[in-house]
Amino acid sequence: MQFDTKNTDASTLYKLLTGTVIPRPIGWISTVDGNDVNNLAPFSFFNAVGEDPPHVMFSTVRTGDKNKDTLNNVLNNNQFVVNLVTEDVVEKMNITAQQVDPNIDEFELAGLTPIDSIYVKPKRVKESLVHFECEMVHYYFLEDHKNGGAVVVIGKILAMHIDDSILMENDRINLETFKPVARLAGSNYSKLGEIFSIKRG
Repeated sequence: MQFDTKNTDASTLYKLLTGTVIPRPIGWISTVDGNDVNNLAPFSFFNAVGEDPPHVMFSTVRTGDKNKDTLNNVLNNNQFVVNLVTEDVVEKMNITAQQVDPNIDEFELAGLTPIDSIYVKPKRVKESLVHFECEMVHYYFLEDHKNGGAVVVIGKILAMHIDDSILMENDRINLETFKPVARLAGSNYSKLGEIFSIKRG
């Protein structure tokens, strides 16, 4: 079946996109507002976009033409931290996915420990094994939207914090101890399954 995106409702497009582009890494984005209130929320439209210099991107929807707190905070101070999600913290990550008042600190809501960053003001999630301190370098509002659209944010990584427990020789990541979790569609998530290698010709 063919779906012409211009003539397909947004709900259907969302289900098709999130059901086929899988699995997706989760960017657990921490920010801070002008009153120093911490904000923490997960985004599955997230990925790395380059290594020289290292950059990441995440995209946030604008339901009802309104920005999420995360976006407002990033646009206000150009800073955010990406905390990566593992099996040990996935339940707490899910708590932070709730829509709550901007004055609510999701670290407290989920029982997580905020720790200071080195170069940016937003806190890091102590329970996460990987943190990327980021400075926003670009953002883009998607055009021709139907229900508020989305905003793509690109950040330059200023510092990477990698827990010693997942580091191996030659700075490789031990996937058996890392245990990352990825997003599927609906309420579904995935762990790493069978891993296989194919050498490039």
